[in-house]
Amino acid sequence: MPQALHRTLALCTAALCSSAWAQSGVTVSGIADSAVRQVRNDGGGSIRSLVSGSNSTSRLVFRGSEDLGGGLAAGFWLESGLALDTGATTGGTQFYDRRATLSLSGKSLGELRLGRDYVPTYIAWSRLDPFSHVGVAGSNNLGGNGPTGPIRAAFGTNANTTVRASNSVQAFLPGGLGGVEGGVMVAAGEGGSAANGANKLIGARLGWSGGGHGVVVATARTTNDLTGRDRPFRDTVVGGQTGLGPVKLTAAWRRFEHADATQTNLMLSAVYAIGPGELKLSLLRADLSGRVGSTTVSANDARQIGLGYVHHLSKRSALYAQAARIDNDGRGNFVIPGGPALTAGGRSSGVEAGLRHSF
Repeated sequence: MPQALHRTLALCTAALCSSAWAQSGVTVSGIADSAVRQVRNDGGGSIRSLVSGSNSTSRLVFRGSEDLGGGLAAGFWLESGLALDTGATTGGTQFYDRRATLSLSGKSLGELRLGRDYVPTYIAWSRLDPFSHVGVAGSNNLGGNGPTGPIRAAFGTNANTTVRASNSVQAFLPGGLGGVEGGVMVAAGEGGSAANGANKLIGARLGWSGGGHGVVVATARTTNDLTGRDRPFRDTVVGGQTGLGPVKLTAAWRRFEHADATQTNLMLSAVYAIGPGELKLSLLRADLSGRVGSTTVSANDARQIGLGYVHHLSKRSALYAQAARIDNDGRGNFVIPGGPALTAGGRSSGVEAGLRHSF
């Protein structure tokens, strides 16, 4: 999509917000996050760069709601990812790549939500990741479709459904259920191809939280023109967390399955609240098994360790520093983003420091 059209869309949205501000409570918000990063990969040396969204993804959000009376409300949420290092949007032809939803909600009825949004498994997993799935220490480093495995087999190099799905209908449980929360999602493939982001998905999530403790389970099943109808891609999450004074401990398990290949990720983490900041530690492991076509992936495992500190300057601004290392086995090629090419089976390491501001 031409940049001129992107600008036009943004200006039109802003104009709509301005005209409707007094009528429906429309707000404009977002996050600006940028960091200096260095990534070193075995066999390729190192690269230094300015990156966007290492503590929390940079974004621009337009959202609003209208009170319909009787406890009902209608609302919308339009969210576009931003690359602060270049000024570009991150979604290519999808201007509102992060979220585009319309909803009807009620305090006792829950919420019905339509459009592009997070899948149930990602909601469950990302809440357990102390690095929020981003940055040099984010769990996404061991969950993408770069390496040969079940995710790449099911989606190729196209966008996958481990984070979001388009064309979805969701129903969320209402609040006030004693800490129980969750929802279901159904997304239509609409007869399209995986290359165009057309994936048919059905998923669900159920969790409980209270008194600093929580547990969650989630599952999703996806089919597209690459998987075929009878060999779906499956994504399952089980996790929990507990608070011990200033320390929050988390354990999470996630499995990706497609055809003859399986990837099982295990994450253990701790967050220690110290003064105006948080000290974070995470340990991740990705175990692959089976084969993709004629390629055996069973030996291509990886381990990641991440350490970080966030210093809150105010309610809306924070400084942060993070470091991580990935050790690959066999022909594994999991990497920290932003580095040079990695020799298969080698080590990828990265450090970064940045500033985050919410508005």
